[in-house]
Amino acid sequence: MIPRAHPAKPRSHDRGPPSKEDTQTDFAALNVLGNIPAPTTAVDACLDSGFHLDNGVKITGGDGVLLVGGEAFAWKPWAGKEGGRDTMVNKKGQFEVDEQVWGILGLVWPRPEPLLAPRPSSDHSSIRNAEEEDALLTGERTNRTPQRRGWSFWKEVGLFAWALIATAAVIVLAVVYQHESNQAGENSWGPSEKPTGKRNLIFMVSDGMGPTSLTMTRGFKQLTQGLAADDILVLDNHIIGTSRTRSSSSLVTDSAAGATAFSCGFKSYNGAISVLPDHSPCGTVLEAAALAGYKTGLVVTTRITDATPACFASHVNLRQYEDRIAEQEIGEHPLGRVVDLILGGGRCHFLPNTTSGSCRGDDRDLVAIAKEKGFSYIDDRAGFNALNNGKEAQLPLLGLLAEKDIPFEIDRRTQDDVYPSLEEMARTALKILSEATADSDKGFFLMIEGSRIDHAGHGNDPAAQVREVLAYDKAFAAVLEFLEQDSTPGVLVGTSDHETGGLAAARQLSSNYPQYLWLPGVLANASHSAEYAGRKLNAYLSSEPSASAQRQFARELLETALGVTDATESEVDALIDRKVAGGPAYVFADIISRRAQIGWSTHGHSSVDVNIYASSVKDAWRLQGNHENTEVGNFLADYLGLDIEAVTKRLQESAYWSFTDKSSVAAESPEKFSWLGDPLGEDVRTEGLDTYHGEFKKRSTVPGVEGQDCGCGRTH
Repeated sequence: MIPRAHPAKPRSHDRGPPSKEDTQTDFAALNVLGNIPAPTTAVDACLDSGFHLDNGVKITGGDGVLLVGGEAFAWKPWAGKEGGRDTMVNKKGQFEVDEQVWGILGLVWPRPEPLLAPRPSSDHSSIRNAEEEDALLTGERTNRTPQRRGWSFWKEVGLFAWALIATAAVIVLAVVYQHESNQAGENSWGPSEKPTGKRNLIFMVSDGMGPTSLTMTRGFKQLTQGLAADDILVLDNHIIGTSRTRSSSSLVTDSAAGATAFSCGFKSYNGAISVLPDHSPCGTVLEAAALAGYKTGLVVTTRITDATPACFASHVNLRQYEDRIAEQEIGEHPLGRVVDLILGGGRCHFLPNTTSGSCRGDDRDLVAIAKEKGFSYIDDRAGFNALNNGKEAQLPLLGLLAEKDIPFEIDRRTQDDVYPSLEEMARTALKILSEATADSDKGFFLMIEGSRIDHAGHGNDPAAQVREVLAYDKAFAAVLEFLEQDSTPGVLVGTSDHETGGLAAARQLSSNYPQYLWLPGVLANASHSAEYAGRKLNAYLSSEPSASAQRQFARELLETALGVTDATESEVDALIDRKVAGGPAYVFADIISRRAQIGWSTHGHSSVDVNIYASSVKDAWRLQGNHENTEVGNFLADYLGLDIEAVTKRLQESAYWSFTDKSSVAAESPEKFSWLGDPLGEDVRTEGLDTYHGEFKKRSTVPGVEGQDCGCGRTH
């Protein structure tokens, strides 16, 4: 084609001075098609070598363009004729082409899909491409030599197969997820909703376990089991929030007030067992569950009459009334029997004081009374084993497996033939309650407590505490396993009533700037608790051996029980000194704590916030974040759909005692008032915080109850 000359572009858009004539025609107003967008395939420019379209497509190389119905085609009609372009012009100077050339079109708009785009037959041959084009024009076959399929072909096949499999997998997972979501939806609940359907609730209490207890135990486990630094406890994976622990009478709660917050959903004073600050009883989640048709259970490693289990199934004004608590737990209660399963220690509170091993203040035989009420009874390892992991149990069940507390785990493991572990008791209880509710439209409520974490904190014994936390972690894992395998939906919620000991995973041993470390290996060397070593030493000292024999025995006990071989003379002196506060158990605990560089600020409780755990955030969403401990109790009741207020009203209106007419009832029928224990003195603070009185030491007894018989074999 002959290039044509283009006129020079104007140097500016200025076309001269504007006209001043009033009759000038407005040509823009005559452009009736001005607002109609140009077709995307309209020709924007005609060049000597091709065309530019409005959509940005360029046709170059001298090709023609054919615009048909919104599509643009590059056209080379001369490609199929001998002589090329010259043969297309007839004698009259007109284009004249055969009909077949109308098929020689190359689509340029809309843009072809990548998989449909024309590709060369070979990555390296432009000749092959020309041959194929000629074959299309002439209809003759190309002389193609068969080639082996290369890596690129099989790569594409593999990618296609992978995409197909991945798509199928996504579809299957989506179907499974939808199915599971539909099933979960039947029992899940959200804001402004209530859970529905049959369900189980397991509430676990790690008595006295604060956040540092987990830190210390995690480090101990990593060292002793050769684990990586990022290995964590089962509990660590299930932390969803924290709980504030103060009681109605103090910023530092005790276990009784803490457990009352869980069981009743109300704050009360330190020492209160499910009674309010005005000494009226409050209904508990366990009682409400029993009245609603749920099976109920309590599993602990301390006395079953201790504060935490007591708060779920009894009501007394002071936690020391353990004899009365025992009576209520077997059904001597305004509501009758509300507990179906009891596993723990505290047998001494159920035996008459005429019997060896009793700690009752009277001669009542609660074991015999419980049997009369229909309880099956076990009191040793053989009886527990006979339950056959829960398959051979009969409810109601009273299992008192220790005279007082079940030994610390560090000591129990050498007496496994005598005492079951917390994990074993938890698994057995879950099996029993699950089978007992198999044909019911109601599930069960079970409270499981790692009780002696608290006792190790009171004793400032880090070697005992890490083993207690590990035992609790195993029990927690066992409950999770049960929930995963059981056909009935359920949720596990766990927390602590408080922290004990003011534990710190570091200790400054001198006035020099401290080292940044603590030594879990020291705890690993201990084979027994400080409590165990203290009892052994006290028993030996009671025989009044010589001074040298006392010192020798103390050193041997340090080595065999605690793994300490470098005791100082002053430490040995403290061990055999009968006047040391807390006795030798406290001294043993301090010896090992100092060497491990573990710090303690108190033998009592602290006010630190404690963790909240759950098996499923979806079910326990209300407990995410920081909460009052009473909110944990409210959640328990709401999850099971219980009416705690109705139970409270029933308790307060019962024939045992009516708080609304306390004075007249007490005067006419003193025995009706006694089921709660005597009321505390007027000078006992049950609400509001105490203030500083300018003295560092306070009495350890409770004002208003000194010298009174609490029904637990001793006075206060």
